[in-house]
Amino acid sequence: MFDSIVFLLGGLGAFLIGFKVLSENTEKLATKKLRQLFNKTSKSKLVGVGVGMTTTAIVQSSSATTVMVVGFVNANIMSLFQATTIIMGANIGTTITAQIVALEAFDFVKFAVILAFIGIFMNMISKKDKTKTLGLVFGGLGLIFLGLKTMSSAMSVFRESEVFINALSVVTNPIVLLLIGTGFTALVQSSSAVTTILITMASAGIVIGGGGNSILYVVLGTNIGTCITAIISSLGATTNAKRASMIHLMFNVFGSILFFLPLLLWKGFMDNTFNSWFGQPGTQIAMFHTFFNVTCVLIFLPFTSFFVKLSKLIVRDKKIPEDIKITYMDSRILNTPTVAIAQLTKEVVRMGDTSIKALEMALEMFYQKNSDNEKTVREIIDEANIMNRQITDYLVKVSTNNLSYNDEITLSKLYHVIADILRINEVADNVIKYTNAVISQDLDFSDSVMESISEMYCQVKELYLESTAIFMTQNFDRLQKVDKMEDKIDKMRKELIDSHIKRLNDGKCNARSSGVFINLVSNLERVADHLTYVAYSIKEETK
Repeated sequence: MFDSIVFLLGGLGAFLIGFKVLSENTEKLATKKLRQLFNKTSKSKLVGVGVGMTTTAIVQSSSATTVMVVGFVNANIMSLFQATTIIMGANIGTTITAQIVALEAFDFVKFAVILAFIGIFMNMISKKDKTKTLGLVFGGLGLIFLGLKTMSSAMSVFRESEVFINALSVVTNPIVLLLIGTGFTALVQSSSAVTTILITMASAGIVIGGGGNSILYVVLGTNIGTCITAIISSLGATTNAKRASMIHLMFNVFGSILFFLPLLLWKGFMDNTFNSWFGQPGTQIAMFHTFFNVTCVLIFLPFTSFFVKLSKLIVRDKKIPEDIKITYMDSRILNTPTVAIAQLTKEVVRMGDTSIKALEMALEMFYQKNSDNEKTVREIIDEANIMNRQITDYLVKVSTNNLSYNDEITLSKLYHVIADILRINEVADNVIKYTNAVISQDLDFSDSVMESISEMYCQVKELYLESTAIFMTQNFDRLQKVDKMEDKIDKMRKELIDSHIKRLNDGKCNARSSGVFINLVSNLERVADHLTYVAYSIKEETK
């Protein structure tokens, strides 16, 4: 008996490791396509279901897909309507795991376990990243079947244990069986893992709850228990993210109730249907699991808008405004680097918008020779600095993933872009100091000088808009325009300083103002340089 428990736990460990390896590497292969898939769900319910189903079949986990969806809603990538259809599709996609497990009942398994060797061999000898990743996919799949075979062999011993069989047969109350499925799944945070155990037990001839519909009540419970992962992921998230996790919970609870009541009334349901249709016990459970989820989607899909409205009634809008520092980044999408990097790009531009706003307000103070708004400008500068720290922290977290070469290049570029945008903050702070110097020293500048500085800033602002547009669109062809704009700003700096020196020589300008003026125009020219670097950050990636 002790040896059987050890092999059972070892088999479960092999299955879970294989499951993790398979999930992580199939997701890595599909990452670039995920965002495109999600963008196709804007209005079509069926497309949304298809995307959710496909994504979950790829990553082998409805919990993973739902957590990603919660993260996307939190990061404003998708609406609640889109999230609802994808969540429904995820419930169908997760049944693929049970179907794979059910294959254990056939001789196919003895051939499938060899995938573990083939996969690791591919990973060891290949020099290409995609081939190495594909090898890990095969290896993970092989480990899954190896784990299943080991668990099945260990379970055969328990089938002959009267104590074990009697313990499982004691619990016959449908509600208790439902709660067992819910609680156990919530504990391990994987309905696929629990369903796997149920199929393995059934394949070994172990009867739960005295047979009949008993095993189905546990299966219904697993669908409720799997919601805990999404609920946990929504803690501390935006209101809409909480609503997405609530929709997931409602869908599974309503579906379980919808089946639970008829099963209570039709006590011979399992014997009259799946037991008579399919010969293998594991296949019977897998088929019911698929039937349950597909039926729920067909029934609830027309009521997608109702789920959205109901979630808004349950999860009310916050009276206190949510944190405005972060808009696009979310920890739940860290495991999909390409999507996380796309969101990072938006957040970096938002940081740039904040910094350029601080510079513009600081210059207004300089034009007006008034420091009343200094506190406001410094608060905006501080906000941009906080965003910088949060973006940098997020960059570090993204970089811990297994990234593709292109994603690694993009992350490296983002570090440099952030540093360039920070220079705008520094210039805004310098302009505040120049304004205070002008006020304290009672320095004066002619209207024509102020107009020239204002004109130079307008060129800088135009360059900022062009550079960030290039940064977002990755349009290499627009770089020539940036070069011309930077050259124009460089010439303006030279002309302004030359004109100032001429005025000094003619006695038309106070020498005390030279330091402030020359530093100010030089700072604006420095901002233009860094904005050009931002635009050119795409050059290596677009080759």
